[in-house]
Amino acid sequence: MLVFTACNSNAQNRSSMENNKTPSTNSQLQEATLGAGCFWCVEAIFEEVKGIKSVVAGYAGGQKKDPTYREVSSGTTGHAEVTRIVYDPSVVSFEQLLDVFWHTHNPTTKNRQGADVGPQYRSVIFYHNEEQKEIAEQSMEKTDQSGLWDDPIVTEIEPLTNYSEAENYHQNYYANNPNAGYCTVVIAPKLKKFRKEFSHMLKESAAKQSENR
Repeated sequence: MLVFTACNSNAQNRSSMENNKTPSTNSQLQEATLGAGCFWCVEAIFEEVKGIKSVVAGYAGGQKKDPTYREVSSGTTGHAEVTRIVYDPSVVSFEQLLDVFWHTHNPTTKNRQGADVGPQYRSVIFYHNEEQKEIAEQSMEKTDQSGLWDDPIVTEIEPLTNYSEAENYHQNYYANNPNAGYCTVVIAPKLKKFRKEFSHMLKESAAKQSENR
């Protein structure tokens, strides 16, 4: 697929680690792991949310330990492209993160987001504990009944398994490649819509960027 129509890259350098534990030493911080299509899009959006300390592109939920991007892109490993989000729950709650999640991708299309097709692009919430599982299930039911989307939500809710970081070139992709085809055609419009709908949740730096555009 061409880069402006699908989340893709020819680079294959990799620096990853398999890790299902909290990477932060701050016990007050919490984590969320979400899949909503191309992780470039998801990362770009959540990096602008107040209370979020870091967003890391990665892979989760498949059978193979520590897969490469090429392997995940084949659609045969069972992994989803995900973002690992470290956040301060005193500033933003897991429920609020899920509200952003439901509004910024289409959770009603199975294994597909726009031109990105395959199980690696599925809509999925990987919960880190039973509390997150319960909150995710309640949030999905509430959103499904709200009429936000005309079709039923098909998002999967699974325990986090086989998580590993994606290759270095995937990290901060939009920030590092704002003029790339996929970024201008797909990510930029998503960000514009997100900034308008969630202006109350933007970091100060993101809010200023929104005002200047």
